[in-house]
Amino acid sequence: MPKKRSSRVKPLVLIILFLFLATFAAIYAVGLYNRGKEPIVEETDSNNNNQFSSVDALVRETFSLSKEGKVARISFISGRTDWNEVNKEWGKSNHISEATKGRYEEYENHRAVIGYAGNIVNDIRSYDYELQTISLNKIKKAGGEPDEVRFYKDATHDQIILVYHITNAIELSWILPKSTEREPNPKVDHISVYTKVKNKLDQQQKAKSISEIISGMTLDEKIGQMILAGISGTTVDANTQNLITQYKVGGIIFYKNNLVNSEQAIQLVNQIKSVNAPNLPLLLSVDEEGGRITRLPSGLVNLPPNQQIGVVNSRQFSYKVGAILGEELKSFGLNMDFAPVLDINSNPNNPVIGDRSFGDNAKLVSKLGIQTMKGIQSENIIATIKHFPGHGDTSVDSHLELPIVNKSLKELKEFELIPFKHAIDDGADVVMVAHILLPQLDPKNPASMSKTVITDVLRNQLGFKGVIITDDMTMRAVTDHFDIGRAVVESIKSGSDIILVGHHYNNVVETISSLRSAVQKGEIPEQRINESVARIIALKRKYEINNSKVGSANIEGINQSITTLLNEYVK
Repeated sequence: MPKKRSSRVKPLVLIILFLFLATFAAIYAVGLYNRGKEPIVEETDSNNNNQFSSVDALVRETFSLSKEGKVARISFISGRTDWNEVNKEWGKSNHISEATKGRYEEYENHRAVIGYAGNIVNDIRSYDYELQTISLNKIKKAGGEPDEVRFYKDATHDQIILVYHITNAIELSWILPKSTEREPNPKVDHISVYTKVKNKLDQQQKAKSISEIISGMTLDEKIGQMILAGISGTTVDANTQNLITQYKVGGIIFYKNNLVNSEQAIQLVNQIKSVNAPNLPLLLSVDEEGGRITRLPSGLVNLPPNQQIGVVNSRQFSYKVGAILGEELKSFGLNMDFAPVLDINSNPNNPVIGDRSFGDNAKLVSKLGIQTMKGIQSENIIATIKHFPGHGDTSVDSHLELPIVNKSLKELKEFELIPFKHAIDDGADVVMVAHILLPQLDPKNPASMSKTVITDVLRNQLGFKGVIITDDMTMRAVTDHFDIGRAVVESIKSGSDIILVGHHYNNVVETISSLRSAVQKGEIPEQRINESVARIIALKRKYEINNSKVGSANIEGINQSITTLLNEYVK
């Protein structure tokens, strides 16, 4: 009997033990689950040497850092850090976009977006994972009710923005999904530390309207704004200084002989900015197309010519090439590129365009040319579409002789003008007019001096409202057939805004003297001068052109970007 009883007790004990262990395991699992729902932040911030022991501490620290324009885990300071410092530490951004407040560059690896006013960081947006653990209630607990509440909604977002005015210049914004019945206490998507940056331009001058600025300018200052001059040598010599300080030219064009190496090029550009008056900064330009047309210092990996880009035939590739062109210019302190070429290479005997064109059909040239233009603009560099109304069907080089294109306006509209029309409709800011004679439109004057071409066609029929610049007036297409002083007067009378005088100091002086004399004699009304100056100032304001100096160019980083791009698209 005892044996029998013992055999029944053992299973009962085992069952009780099993139930006890199962219950304990369930309780433990629930505990883990609940802990997982509200993670505790306990991590050291290497940039600021702060330890966040809780979400509450992280919120308080975010408010505290914002007083100095800082964000946890990011070393840059809103309102102080320069673009060059960001580029040196983080390298090239993954994406660039334009917004009403300025230019924004996205860095995916850092979960951050950096905004700029000119070249100064003015907005640091952090999507840090730890920040995304902060709830609406925690923000209000630490900071109280916000000074402003804004809302943002698009196809994928429905957000509330809590704005705290930390100082007179700094705003801290917490961006979260809007509260719902299902989630009344949403968590942060990202934060923004935004600083109202005072531009290095004269603030009082900038606050004035363009008409007020023009009314305060002398005739010499106005005419100077309409001249873009070439210089000689690799330093600021007496002639270059005179062009800037005495003749008050509005811009400079650099050629290969001006830019020997990176260090010298940056020194020259910075010297020129130092000499110039701060209220009307200079257009600093270059022909940088890629391929055989490159003026920047040696050491950069050469980008392919447009013809090769046309063979690849990718919008994305063309845009990225444009963005790199813009980045190159920005690295040297330049702000205007005489690119892209929108000429259609329809004449195989063309000695000047050739592989500078994207191809021999209007659709391809339009598609790729516009993307290159947009890529350049994405780096806050002025793009210039050229050579209007089309240099592709010429058989002589305008540097050496005056080309003749014997086509009617109807024929031009059906072919050569198509890329220009599309680019104008898509945001072109500057058009360069070529030295080409079109006898069926104007039997006497090349396009660069023709009211029919510049005003009737480009302005009135194509609707271009931006800045019109001539090709270099020292080309033999002009100088072999016209007196340069007479030519520039006719060009301005016909509707040009900027005269490009690429070579020789005396040619620049003669150009300015001829325009001044024409205005004083009443041949050119001063109101006509004012119209061009207004467009030029508006262009400089749009791109926030200023006299800010640049540091060393990141040649290695740019070359890496070019190599990666070519490996991806060019087989």
